[in-house]
Amino acid sequence: MKTVILIAMGISALFAYTNFSNVNFKENTKEGIHFHQGTWEEALELAKKENKVIFLDVYATWCGPCKMLKRLTFSNKKVGSFYNENFINVALDGESGEGPAVARLYGVRAYPSLLFVDSNGKLINHSAGFRPPSDFIDLGKSIIGK
Repeated sequence: MKTVILIAMGISALFAYTNFSNVNFKENTKEGIHFHQGTWEEALELAKKENKVIFLDVYATWCGPCKMLKRLTFSNKKVGSFYNENFINVALDGESGEGPAVARLYGVRAYPSLLFVDSNGKLINHSAGFRPPSDFIDLGKSIIGK
């Protein structure tokens, strides 16, 4: 019985690796969340201009739950519709570019970290880990009071 369980766990791990290993974090999906392509400072300026909260995804390229979020949640049509309408969406690699500085600024300790920041750069809320689409939409609604 232990052998069967170990084989099943191995197959599950292989399935997860093959399905989530080729995630391009910088590429926007057609129907899902469209992430701001500029700098963090530009995102803050855009949030002020549009009077919106920033949703900030701090990820790592090696992080399995980060890959699952990108593939299953951020690409979801309903998630994209809600977040694109209500937030300035930003995704930063917490280990490269300006990501480490922004991650330190907000005390990121785990990937993925899902942060909500006002246009002045003040942290409103922070959550970590994978969230399925409906839960992620509910999180966004709680931030903006919808």
